[in-house]
Amino acid sequence: MAKINFKPNEDRVLVEPAAAEEKTASGIIIPDTAKEKPQKGTIVAVGEGVKDKPVTVKVGDNVLYGKYAGTEITIDGKEYLIMRNSDIFGII
Repeated sequence: MAKINFKPNEDRVLVEPAAAEEKTASGIIIPDTAKEKPQKGTIVAVGEGVKDKPVTVKVGDNVLYGKYAGTEITIDGKEYLIMRNSDIFGII
């Protein structure tokens, strides 16, 4: 994981989404237009949290999040999601 020059504010985290599945379990290749948006990823950067609610994840954690959680951003040509700590369902 490369070092990235970005620090989220307050209770936000920066997530690198996992790659979309290329094949089904039975071996059928999924075309780009039919691939589902992944719902898991790796934490890349973490904010400081807010006064009474610290951030519960750390850099390097693999997490599950909601299907429509976060905002897509591009940093140094790479796609990331920025979301609130509360949008994360759990650590896997």
